[in-house]
Amino acid sequence: MIKSNTPSHNAPYAGLRVLDLGQGVASPYCGELLASYGADVIKVEPPEGDWARRLGTTYGRHSALSAVYNRGKRGLCLDLKNAKGLEIAKRLAGKSDVFIEGFRPGVAARLGLGYETLSRENPGLIYLSISGFGQTGPYNQRPCTDSVAQAFSGLVSVNLGNDKVPHRVGTTVSDISTGVYAFQAVQAALFARATVGTGRWIDVSLTQSTAALVGHKLAEYMLEGGTPRALNVPAGSYRTSNGWLMVTLVSEPQYQRLCRVLGREDLAQDPRYNDFAKRSDAADQLIAEVAQAFLQDTTEAWLRRLQAADIIADRILSNGDWLQDTHVKAIGAAIATDTPGMGIVHVARTPGLTGEHEDGLTAAPDVGQHSRAVLLENGYDERTVDQLVSSGAVREAAS
Repeated sequence: MIKSNTPSHNAPYAGLRVLDLGQGVASPYCGELLASYGADVIKVEPPEGDWARRLGTTYGRHSALSAVYNRGKRGLCLDLKNAKGLEIAKRLAGKSDVFIEGFRPGVAARLGLGYETLSRENPGLIYLSISGFGQTGPYNQRPCTDSVAQAFSGLVSVNLGNDKVPHRVGTTVSDISTGVYAFQAVQAALFARATVGTGRWIDVSLTQSTAALVGHKLAEYMLEGGTPRALNVPAGSYRTSNGWLMVTLVSEPQYQRLCRVLGREDLAQDPRYNDFAKRSDAADQLIAEVAQAFLQDTTEAWLRRLQAADIIADRILSNGDWLQDTHVKAIGAAIATDTPGMGIVHVARTPGLTGEHEDGLTAAPDVGQHSRAVLLENGYDERTVDQLVSSGAVREAAS
């Protein structure tokens, strides 16, 4: 896809220059969102590549994580342990609007890539630091992963399974939420810069971002003096004779209608279950009764009855089911990108973004795929680039 420097509703950040040194998921996802909105994002990787390339199953030179969260970027490989490689990073940062880093707090500054250093040369720079516990505080040097962030924030504690064991959410929800909150903060800073005239340093952490997802749970815990009651018992996931479905209840009349649909009007009249608070206190007994009823018929049959009774419910889809769903196909909710060495990579469309720009995002780059082109654009000549490659300061993609 040829990038335009003219902003539009489909690509409002056309012409915006982003230097993305992040690895993993959270930092790269923020960069990918900026690319989805038209920014020119340079993905800077070390010679061994972003560690996310090796996380999980590897397909060619990517994992699913690295392929999805680096779409639309151009790849530059720099050895920051090499003085010449470090000098290139500083030079590009001086020409950038946004700088993204995900080092442990203090590392970027020791490299000479800290906010204080870079902003002296580029006062309009929006500088984003993403870390596990934030740039300050007693835990700022602790290592952190998505799972640790879910646990520390309290998310795992409220995600009890039927086995009563707290579970992590089965996707990188802390990383993803961090990337989204970081993108939001960068957008606000860019808007402010238009008036203020200067950039700023943004500190976003996995643990704070995940805690923000469970904000009302924090309020409930304090208001109720401990672990709060479940909000809408017997809502939840239920096995049917041929699959699973999800039922949600948000009002008392819906509970009454659910009991009628299940053929268990007695549960609607039982004084142990006649309001949300009592049903929460007697959750184990009530959920067992409801679960037994759902086993008596198919998912499809139950959904027809539930939806006819205006009860909020749907099938529990696998990722493959979702991609093949009629509604998903009709609204174009998924995008397929042909990625070298991997084949077709399917991703969900970015919410709120419409038009052809995201459809045309390039596949995630190989390590150093655009090193030469990026340097030539930024004032280096062919001979100098050859010397930088020979010195090991710059790497190009393997053929």
